[in-house]
Amino acid sequence: MFKRIVLLTIVLCLFSSQAFADSMLPGKGVVIKPARATWSTSFFQSALIKKGLEELGYDVKKPKDLANALAYKSIVMGDVDYWPSGWLPNHKSYMGGDFFEHAAVYGYVVKAGGLQGYLVSKKIAEELNITSLDDFKRPEVIAAFDKTGDGKADLTACPPGWACERDIDRHLKIYDLKKYVKPIKAAYEASMAANLGAHQAGEPVFFYTWTPNWTVFKLQPGKDVVWINVPKIIPSKDELDVVDSMTVENLSGAISSPLKMGWAASDIRVVANIKFAEKNPAAKRFFEVFTLPLVDINEQNSLMNAGEKSPKDVERHVNAWIEKNKEKWDAWLAEARKAAE
Repeated sequence: MFKRIVLLTIVLCLFSSQAFADSMLPGKGVVIKPARATWSTSFFQSALIKKGLEELGYDVKKPKDLANALAYKSIVMGDVDYWPSGWLPNHKSYMGGDFFEHAAVYGYVVKAGGLQGYLVSKKIAEELNITSLDDFKRPEVIAAFDKTGDGKADLTACPPGWACERDIDRHLKIYDLKKYVKPIKAAYEASMAANLGAHQAGEPVFFYTWTPNWTVFKLQPGKDVVWINVPKIIPSKDELDVVDSMTVENLSGAISSPLKMGWAASDIRVVANIKFAEKNPAAKRFFEVFTLPLVDINEQNSLMNAGEKSPKDVERHVNAWIEKNKEKWDAWLAEARKAAE
């Protein structure tokens, strides 16, 4: 009798242990096919989400680096399961047709964290009273930013083929700035590195950027530079339904509040295939609860810009962030496991 009780106890313990293991790894046996944005400033959030899903037991394959249009199309077709770089409302143009029959957006990687706009050195902005792009029509402002002596202010813009190149060219045209401002379209990171050097040498800088980005970690709005206004909000046809988000209140480091940025402020969200999300409630819940402070992404992006950009470097950054935010991380995993019960 005693032996039977001992044997039964062992069997029950084994079943309990297995049940506990299964509850800790709700994704065990499931293969996930992620995508990743082509811009390196998104790599950190992508790696963190991949790590979280792996801790839930999923077999997460190496992400495919996809341009925006292809990423959204691939999610709809089920070729990839999720993409953690949806910028809304900026990416609404990719969500036409039957998109929402096959895909959905989840959580907020960064709420209102996707910003785009123009910045100038704080010191020169205060000295010359620069508050808007319109001030670059003034001779003294042009002279302060004319690095080549051609009579135009030099603006660090975007390389050919980038969406922001098209938008900046449109701004220069509609605000009648083409004869006053020259967009520099060289490799962006090299141009911004030159701006950082110029700033450190006491020279004024004028550039376009977006967030998250290392640029606003190294050249901090409110301390080193300030966000400036566009003269007035003139939306393109694709921006007509997001006009309100093109003006931002209480933006840190802005020359004014509200600030007319000229681009819609976007939430950064996870975009996923609906069938995948519904079949995997733990993954879906992790997408919903995962979020990052913008400053943390900017800081990691700064490390990458300084040369720490190999997969091993990014993995080290991920592990360091998790260790620093262990309580929050474990709570997210617990939420995800509970959703799978």
